[in-house]
Amino acid sequence: MSEVCVVTGNANKDLAEKICKCLEIPQADVICTRFSEGEIRVQIVSNVRGKDVFIVQPTCPPVNDNLMELLILIDAAKRASASRITAVLPFYGYARQDRKDQPRVPITAKLVANIITAAGVDRVLCMDLHASQIQGFFDIPVDHLYAINVLCEYFESMGLKNLVVVSPDVGGIRMARAYAKRLGAGLAIIDKRRMSPEETEVMNILGKVKGKNAILVDDIVATGGSLVEAIKALKEMGVERIFAAVSHGVLSGPAVERLGDCKALEELVITDSIPLAKSKRVSKIKQLTVAPLLAEAIKRIHNEQSISCLFDVNR
Repeated sequence: MSEVCVVTGNANKDLAEKICKCLEIPQADVICTRFSEGEIRVQIVSNVRGKDVFIVQPTCPPVNDNLMELLILIDAAKRASASRITAVLPFYGYARQDRKDQPRVPITAKLVANIITAAGVDRVLCMDLHASQIQGFFDIPVDHLYAINVLCEYFESMGLKNLVVVSPDVGGIRMARAYAKRLGAGLAIIDKRRMSPEETEVMNILGKVKGKNAILVDDIVATGGSLVEAIKALKEMGVERIFAAVSHGVLSGPAVERLGDCKALEELVITDSIPLAKSKRVSKIKQLTVAPLLAEAIKRIHNEQSISCLFDVNR
């Protein structure tokens, strides 16, 4: 692992530090600040010539700043003669615009993939993309990990019985089925109508949920509106206890306040793919680390080993 170099910007320094501890290597020394007019200034102080460089930089809020930092870090590593550059994106921003579903709208997920590729990255390591087809937007190798095993291990340790896993929409059925199989639980689906990009209305609940303990699973929680509406609908259907397992806790706008006021929700479990600000650290939100998962993937990529066992959602 002496030829592995982990570089990070300002997006999620804590996660990068945990990854380095798992790999038992020092983190690369990087200067990532701003010039007086606001432009990003980057310098990789550590020597990366001929090394296998992994840039840990989720494009989480502030999305544009973190994305630009990523691109500049890639360019800096490339010009410093790194042998290979892998962009480690625990959270991939702009992923929700992944198709042209309305007139005159962009496919931003593809645009960002093009930009990252053009910057000179050799491969991408990501986790729980909003849509799996985003892997195909890159013309370079993409390794797609899932947080399901990290989240399921936590719920298994709780010893919950009479479980039902609930998908918040039709698009999340495949992942919800994987959770249900892993936990030995039933499966239910929420049929909802989207009123706006961040507002939905629950129409029906498909599946048996009455008298059960429910785990709502999703990839992103942003403002929390859709999640709270789903929780209310489940409670009205007679669900006993309600938990939520979400890979990426964006928690923007009134999300923390909404979730705090939602008495039916016992706990929201998220990962540290996005840093959790101190103002958002409330008792209902539990954050689990994905550093060991990412560190193992980095080790296997460096050693040219298969990582398929790490993204097996059915194990």
